[in-house]
Amino acid sequence: MSENPDNSENPENTGNPDSRKPESSGSSEASPSSEGAKAAPVQSGTQRQDAPAPAVPVAAGPASPAEPSGRRRLVSALWPPRVTRAQLIVALLLFVLGLGLAIQVSSTSDNSALRGARQEDLVRILDELDDRTQRLEDEKARLEKQRTELESSSDQAEEARKQTQEKEQQLGILAGTVAAEGPGITLTVGDPSGAVQSDMLLDAIQELRAAGAEAIQVNGVRVVADSYFTGGGDDMRIDGTKVAAPYVFKVIGKPEDLEPALNIPGGVVQTLEKEQATATVERSAKIVVDALRPAKRPDYAQSSSQ
Repeated sequence: MSENPDNSENPENTGNPDSRKPESSGSSEASPSSEGAKAAPVQSGTQRQDAPAPAVPVAAGPASPAEPSGRRRLVSALWPPRVTRAQLIVALLLFVLGLGLAIQVSSTSDNSALRGARQEDLVRILDELDDRTQRLEDEKARLEKQRTELESSSDQAEEARKQTQEKEQQLGILAGTVAAEGPGITLTVGDPSGAVQSDMLLDAIQELRAAGAEAIQVNGVRVVADSYFTGGGDDMRIDGTKVAAPYVFKVIGKPEDLEPALNIPGGVVQTLEKEQATATVERSAKIVVDALRPAKRPDYAQSSSQ
């Protein structure tokens, strides 16, 4: 009887699997409350470990420092510039082409006034050119006539002397050593604001000479081939002689050629009017040019005729 209480310690009882099954099942089949209590920390622990996974939107955002913005990529692509040899050659060719076009435009800009001129003005300019051509033809015919008279005259010495005197008078008029008179015009330039410069008066002289002026006098100063203009305004000088406004040009020549030469579009009259000056042209059947210049003997030049 005393050994029965020790049946629990019997090896057979301890080795019986059925005897341990209730204990294991009892331990494994825990109450729902205990399972929930144990599962909760596992689930929360799993969430903490997986927490970095939802951070995908942060990597896809535009503020990532690893990827530069579109503007930065554009700036980095443009600067510093990467110029190739072919691009340098193309740039040089374009520069040369632009320079050539600029030179061509500047060379043709002088004709812009004629392009915008009226038909009447163009016809007048053409008539003036025809008149110049006719004057040259007349001079050629006159020289040929003189040569013929010299060759056919019985007294060639007398004929030569006569022509020499005529030539001397002509050369004296051109040189300013002889007074002259004849048809022509009077150009009066007023300068109330003192804006007229010497180059403007020189342009007027050139236009008159191109139109066939044979003798010119400005305010008592004879203008010849070697005359020069300096200063302007209150200190205008012709060949060193001071002249003051109004400037009066006395010109001998064909009035029908002289006046249109001054009034062409973009010519002397329009240029003076742009400078707030006044310019009036009057035709006359008789113009007297009596201002003289002393005859100068050349120091070095000598006649080459024998």
